[in-house]
Amino acid sequence: MLLDHTAKGVYAIAVTPFKPDGAVDYDSVDRMTDFYLGCGVTGLTILGIMGEAPKLDSAEALAISNQVVRRAGVPIIVGVSAPGFAAMRSLARSVMESGAAGVMIAPPPSLRTDDQIVNYYAQAVAAIGPDIPFVIQDYPLLLTVVMTPKVIQLIVNDNPSCVMLKHEDWPGLEKISALRSFQSEGALRPISILTGNGGLFLDFELERGADGAMTGYAFPDMLVDVVKLSQSGHRDTAHDLFDAHLPLIRYEQQQGIGIAVRKYVLQKRGAIAYDSQRAPGSSLTAKGRAEVDYLLSRLAHHDPRAKTLPQA
Repeated sequence: MLLDHTAKGVYAIAVTPFKPDGAVDYDSVDRMTDFYLGCGVTGLTILGIMGEAPKLDSAEALAISNQVVRRAGVPIIVGVSAPGFAAMRSLARSVMESGAAGVMIAPPPSLRTDDQIVNYYAQAVAAIGPDIPFVIQDYPLLLTVVMTPKVIQLIVNDNPSCVMLKHEDWPGLEKISALRSFQSEGALRPISILTGNGGLFLDFELERGADGAMTGYAFPDMLVDVVKLSQSGHRDTAHDLFDAHLPLIRYEQQQGIGIAVRKYVLQKRGAIAYDSQRAPGSSLTAKGRAEVDYLLSRLAHHDPRAKTLPQA
């Protein structure tokens, strides 16, 4: 089940469930996996930024990956970004041997020039091996590394194992159009483009040529529906559903509390037992929780999936 350039749909970015004491909640790993599958996702992406990957040790990261791969039955992409290539190679080779579909690699924040970025990905491929399909994570707002369409073009064309771009630039609609233009001109190998940013621009990203979403919004089932509606030509219906969720999507985008909001909603939806993060992490105040509850109550008028479970 290796990842390739034809990937489309929704690859939900999964949280890592923790108990209130900071221990990994392995029971909730299965519960969470089943929740995402029930939402109709095409695949899952684990151990990313939303998965609090830097807070895990190597044994925990591998154990979580193996558990999700065994249970899911859909393609699993594993984030393997690391400060050094030795750790990246070790995790990448291990998860692929366990059945992962591919890995995701983010550029380190120290990269500044185009040459540095292109060379970094060449070195990463040399480290993990050219047989492992990989995803470029393009998230300049957080990682501070700016990849132009030309840089992405070079990385993709120079590395046949690069099969997907996780597009998370903002604003980024013109970048998608530029990349698809390169492809139509024969100047770029075919590549899957899945978008992030909590789905904030998904409605128009799909119309610019994105193949789907790879993000952590707490209603992945809505993302699945919007992608299907958009790709089947039901533009207005797709936008209507997306617009109903937009206030909650916007609320999630607040710097520093996005994971807290998502985990709170996922807990209310029954996906995880606790909304805990491993330290250092953020948390919602009582007023913040009340605001999210209010947004959910308003969303429920348009989408019954927002009728949440009572708190555990």
